[in-house]
Amino acid sequence: MVANRNYSAQRTEPPALHTSAMNNIRFIRDMMERSASFTAVPGWGMTVMGSTALVAASIAFFCTAIETWLVVWMIEAVFAVSIGFVTMKRKANAADAAIFTGAGGKFMLNLCIPILAAIPLTVVLYQNGLAASLPGLWMLLYGVGVVTGGVFSVRVIQMMGYCFIGLGVAALFAPASWGNVFLAVGFGGTHILFGCVIAWRYGG
Repeated sequence: MVANRNYSAQRTEPPALHTSAMNNIRFIRDMMERSASFTAVPGWGMTVMGSTALVAASIAFFCTAIETWLVVWMIEAVFAVSIGFVTMKRKANAADAAIFTGAGGKFMLNLCIPILAAIPLTVVLYQNGLAASLPGLWMLLYGVGVVTGGVFSVRVIQMMGYCFIGLGVAALFAPASWGNVFLAVGFGGTHILFGCVIAWRYGG
């Protein structure tokens, strides 16, 4: 009976060792992914950006002139970029990560190029009386930047980018009067939702 018990105990050891080894492999893989990814995307900063976008959408809703509506969203864009950069820089400093070199530099480059492309396109569309297409254009290009930048960051960033692309495409084909609603859902609600997820999973 003693021999049988010892034999049974010995048989249970390999699975335990196997489980421990798999856990170690997962831990090492996770650490390698994090070291090769830019994880200083500011979750709480994104929630603040989303909140200011909701305020801008509320103000823009009452604008009767397209010029006034455009000024409101341009001011919001400056606020959002400033908030995003400051909070990203703060999170990167806390994590001892660089935002202009390595994975951080690649993230910033891929994010910013489509956003900068929106500037001349905005001017052209406005001058040609096509301002109704701006909400879709803004979200589409922003989503492209987030997806391409997200290649060098955590996976949830790319998921957010796909949401913006989907909203941008929908806004382009939706009635012009829905544009402000799409902007509120996109730059407001989507930023808040994913900002909370990032803050919860990746620390602030």
